[in-house]
Amino acid sequence: MSDRFDILFEPVQIGPVEAPNRFFAAPHATGHGWTQPAGAIGLRAMKAAGGWGTVAVQMTEIAADSDMANHPMERLWDDGDIPRHTAQVEAIKQHGSLAAIELAHGGIRARNITSAMPVIGPSELPVLRPEVPLQAKAMTLTEIAAFRQSHRAAVRRAMKAGYDIIYVYAAHDLSILSHFLSVRTNHRGDQYGGTFANRLRLLREVLEDTLEEAAGKAAVALRFSVAEPGIPGGLRHDGEGRDTVEALAELPDLWDVNLSGWSADSATARFSDEGFQLAYTDFVKSVTSKPVVGVGRFVSPDLMVSLIRKSRLDLIGAARPSIADPFLPNKIRNGRFDSIRECIGCNICVSMDSYGIPVRCTQNPTISEEWRRGWHPEAPALSRRIQSHLVVGAGPAGLECAATLLRAGQRVTIADSRPVAGGRVTAESQLPGLASWARVRDHRLTQIQHNPDADLYLHSRMECADIVDFGADTVTLATGSRWRGDGVGATNPHPVSFGQLRVFTPDDIMQGEAGELPASAYIVYDDEHYYMASLLAEYLALAGHRVSYVTPLPVIAAWTEFTLEQARIIERLAGLGVSLLPNVFHTGEAHFQNRLTGEPCEFGDSSIVFVGARRSCREIHHELSVTFKADRLHSAGDCNVPGIIQAAVLAGHSTARLILDPEAPAVAREQLIRDPV
Repeated sequence: MSDRFDILFEPVQIGPVEAPNRFFAAPHATGHGWTQPAGAIGLRAMKAAGGWGTVAVQMTEIAADSDMANHPMERLWDDGDIPRHTAQVEAIKQHGSLAAIELAHGGIRARNITSAMPVIGPSELPVLRPEVPLQAKAMTLTEIAAFRQSHRAAVRRAMKAGYDIIYVYAAHDLSILSHFLSVRTNHRGDQYGGTFANRLRLLREVLEDTLEEAAGKAAVALRFSVAEPGIPGGLRHDGEGRDTVEALAELPDLWDVNLSGWSADSATARFSDEGFQLAYTDFVKSVTSKPVVGVGRFVSPDLMVSLIRKSRLDLIGAARPSIADPFLPNKIRNGRFDSIRECIGCNICVSMDSYGIPVRCTQNPTISEEWRRGWHPEAPALSRRIQSHLVVGAGPAGLECAATLLRAGQRVTIADSRPVAGGRVTAESQLPGLASWARVRDHRLTQIQHNPDADLYLHSRMECADIVDFGADTVTLATGSRWRGDGVGATNPHPVSFGQLRVFTPDDIMQGEAGELPASAYIVYDDEHYYMASLLAEYLALAGHRVSYVTPLPVIAAWTEFTLEQARIIERLAGLGVSLLPNVFHTGEAHFQNRLTGEPCEFGDSSIVFVGARRSCREIHHELSVTFKADRLHSAGDCNVPGIIQAAVLAGHSTARLILDPEAPAVAREQLIRDPV
């Protein structure tokens, strides 16, 4: 390791405990929660093994009146929950890391559907999820006192479990403490409402309660969102956000600072750069003498060093980068910079939480499989014998399959008909805001090109006879898919005619055909409902074309709600002058109709970019299946079934492991509430 990185591995005193280095795996949802503890333990233990000096556990419900329902959080409702946490602490500490827990009460973000208790908060208001038909009751002074006792009890349980750092949580608009602090949600007229000092009162009291219970045996961290950009009436880092830090500056042993709400805190790479939160959080170090941890999708070791040397942060916090590469700290320590799997900021991990399922990652296909299948992000999969393997297609699935086989000591040849590797990743990374997605290609190419057992041939189309003659022990087809231009999409299963309209597919646009045309009008018809249509609309608008974004659904880019991008996409397109037309569907030929009014929509002499379904490129698979036995011929990624890039990477990884161990179970074992801990 170069001496310039030594500072990242210095110990940091946090109250009564010492972190072994400055790498801080921040709290984040895993999708496992209290019902699937072994999966959560395996995931967090892997981060500790990878060198994260502190590993924090996600939002942990302190009592039954903080039930987050369909979101699988951790729980410390009563003493019966302690054994799961004890096992988790032991797994983290086994690798020399500190274990932290984020105790939280969701306030008017809670649901209490499972516990059937009233939702509580500072004021009588609907819960802060408009699609949930629940309302919170305003807490009485007696109920506020009961909440404080409830929090104290949770602190005691966390101490019994052995946690080194106990969080007081007042962030992301997900905490009853932030709800009391905010003028948006605190409409009280008593000692807990009105003035800033009154609204701050409960946060101060709970922080003091926690310090008293910790009694110098565990550190106390305050996780606080210093600003709420984009939220009308929200905290400002140059207003009450800063006032809060100044008022409580020396109370906690550690400040964990960030932004609220979640879409601001976990902004994608499409809309934010590495370190994007620093503009809001930089002031905290000047206000307190206590150590400060912050996040910002940090992946650059040089930036990390700069942040410490310039006293902008004391610890480098990471949620998404620690998912993408649990071994990032050890790789920096050992000078293995080329092997770091850098987070691409796509928020697939976030989208899994929206569904309430175990986290997935585009860069790291082993995440959530540490316990279920025994997958390790760095250790090679076991192989029975050395064989030769041919992978046809150098897209995300093919590259991941090849890299996984090579790590197991196999001999691999990759062939692709295109002049550059990466497949769809290379094409899509050229679109506005997606440059970081090229890391999916670059990380795997680096591993392949540095391996003497690998051969990569580009501009090399493989026909059926070529593959047979090659004589590899196994063949994996990763030939991808093509966008359809025949009208088949999520809401329409049958091909349709677009009449005299000139039809482009996303492949056409990414290959530059539209850019060769004079300025004209385009209809981008979204019947896929993820990111592609909005990106193409942005691309065309930036190129000077008039663009109408049309979709049969009532919302724009529907699935991007789960990646926290939807609001920003709408704002971006509107700012570029793109006409946004939801509830408009194609009725055949060149005709469109408003689903609500029944009125026709006229677009004049426009071309259409149809974004719908894709067709697998697996024609050669049918030919080869006559020649090859099933255990020699495989397919992975979009050529098997079109999906998102994360699914292609996971498919490539799974296929490689199947080749290496044909007897491994195809489906992971289930995790139940009683799984072993």
